[in-house]
Amino acid sequence: MTKPYDRILSIDFETYWDSKSYTLSKLTTEEYIRDDKFLAFGACIHEYGSAGATQWYRGDELHRVLSTYDWGRTAVLAHNAQFDVSILSWRYNVRPAFIFDTLSMARALRGVEVGNSLARLAGDFGLPPKGAAVHSTDGLNAISADTEKELADYCAHDVYLCEEIFKRLVAGYPASELRLIDMTLKMYTEPVLLLDKLMLVNALEEEKEKREELLTRLGVTDAMLASNGQFAELLRALSVEPPTKKKKPTAKTPEPKGVNFAFAKTDAMFQAMLNGDNEDVAALCEARLKVKSTTERTRAQRFLEISQRGPLPVPLSYYGALSGRWTASKGSAINMQNLKRKSFLREAIMAPQGYQLVVGDLSQIEPRVLAWYSDYAEMLDIFRSGADPYAAFGAQMFNIPGMDKESHPDLRQSAKSALLGAGYGLGWASFAQQLLTGFLGAPPVRYNKDFARKLGVDSAYVQKFVDWEDNLKKMAEIPHTCTTKELLIHCVAAKKIIDIYRSTAHPVVSFWDMCSGLIDSALAQGREFRYKCIVFRKGEIELPNGMKLLYPDLRQVKDDKGRMQWVYGQDATKLYAGKITNNVVQATARIVMTDGMLRVAKSYPIKGTVHDELIAVVPDAEVEYAKTWVLAQMTMEPRYMPGIPLNADGGAHRRYGLAKG
Repeated sequence: MTKPYDRILSIDFETYWDSKSYTLSKLTTEEYIRDDKFLAFGACIHEYGSAGATQWYRGDELHRVLSTYDWGRTAVLAHNAQFDVSILSWRYNVRPAFIFDTLSMARALRGVEVGNSLARLAGDFGLPPKGAAVHSTDGLNAISADTEKELADYCAHDVYLCEEIFKRLVAGYPASELRLIDMTLKMYTEPVLLLDKLMLVNALEEEKEKREELLTRLGVTDAMLASNGQFAELLRALSVEPPTKKKKPTAKTPEPKGVNFAFAKTDAMFQAMLNGDNEDVAALCEARLKVKSTTERTRAQRFLEISQRGPLPVPLSYYGALSGRWTASKGSAINMQNLKRKSFLREAIMAPQGYQLVVGDLSQIEPRVLAWYSDYAEMLDIFRSGADPYAAFGAQMFNIPGMDKESHPDLRQSAKSALLGAGYGLGWASFAQQLLTGFLGAPPVRYNKDFARKLGVDSAYVQKFVDWEDNLKKMAEIPHTCTTKELLIHCVAAKKIIDIYRSTAHPVVSFWDMCSGLIDSALAQGREFRYKCIVFRKGEIELPNGMKLLYPDLRQVKDDKGRMQWVYGQDATKLYAGKITNNVVQATARIVMTDGMLRVAKSYPIKGTVHDELIAVVPDAEVEYAKTWVLAQMTMEPRYMPGIPLNADGGAHRRYGLAKG
């Protein structure tokens, strides 16, 4: 990587805080720094790699001191750099050329579950322990000379620890990943996305009016819907027995007795009522959701509050998951990843005046990666053809040449669900349950007798299913509101689809078998095995960019049925062929995605990413060119995956929610 900087400055701020109300444990970073209460006692600055001493500068000196640096050629190093660089950006109008963050690096190299605080890292690397002087400033707006000296020493020690940790982490760290850390942090610290206040206010008012109208029509109140007991009585009045579920075990009650009402929006039985044929029951459930589910209203209110303080910082955690995928920053008020595709919240996010948001989204990236790893030639040909992959795969699965979305919508949806879920070894019971609750955002589905016949289910297949005792046990554990006979038909059909998938996608099954064998021989015993662009070693899988999937303390234990199984980590996470397949596919798909992002970022700043989608900010005059160019950068064949067919779609608009049409 050509360095975009000439020097690296290690920086650590010490700020006013109040454990009762004004603290990062109660506020987001954005709320804390943009609050009127914000006060910097001072900061320590040291040029990384120099022999000079770390300097402490009081708060009243910082504007002058910071103005002496050429920030266009100066990088910043910090632990949890999102905090310190946000202060630089929002309070001092300083935007460094590059950002290094030891917290992000540690999370990627050590895993998200280990703990990567400065204190923990210092201990793990054998460094002097982190101090505790900061606690003496709790609630103080002004500090004495003695306290300032103590705080300055504490701050200088943190800078020392950060630099020592950085030395240990940066060796061999992929340059591309360092650029991604920088990009991720600048989505937050240099925000440009605006929020439409009027749209948010109007949407909230409209949602309130619709809710009140629905409650009036049904003759119910908020209290009646919010109370589980009263809601149960409302269902009984409609001749519906309220669904229940077993109580979950806890540390205090490992074997709880009795049941709870299954009224959560994620409960399969509640979803069945919401999407069922009884219009009165469905309307009642919809009203319950409008009262109980306040997520959209809460997010809209948070958006409004943020808009009063400035542009929208996009809070993402680099390497938030094992695969390297981003997750929402811990403690963030919003999660861009969870905004519904057609929600008013997406539409309320806008580019600055004179710019548009160009959105690019990789299409079916994970099934494409899986097909490439498993040498699934037929599936790769489908992707290369540009045809609807779910219809084309369904035509193979169900032996219906020319099948499309219009002619066989139910079979196409089943093929899609199988392609996206069963590729990781999903069993029929999990598949059946996911269908009942709504698979991958699709409406809930319950297979009926007619559909089962389409699949080729006959009496012999049903009998074989019933004769296997384990099948009946799994079926009994699936939450449902239908009769036992109807559930049986649904489960038999789900199993049939899984069977058809595995016989059709046999290269994928062979890939699972290979991964299963490598758990013992490579990951446990340490016999190195290279396969395409990945390398299996003891406790890890090296990815094409040099990063690794980590499986520490891999061991075998007995499950509750006495069978041996592989687990890893402190939490004894299960490891099996489907899990490895999922990890490898997701991690590789993420690398393909980020490679494209880095190419795009050379020309246009990327100010957000959601799953396999990037959001670039482009001047109005360049939008038409950029729409095509961005997609071309995203679909460039990776040198480490020759022959993989990539595709992307996208669009442009000033409003994020309208950019893809």
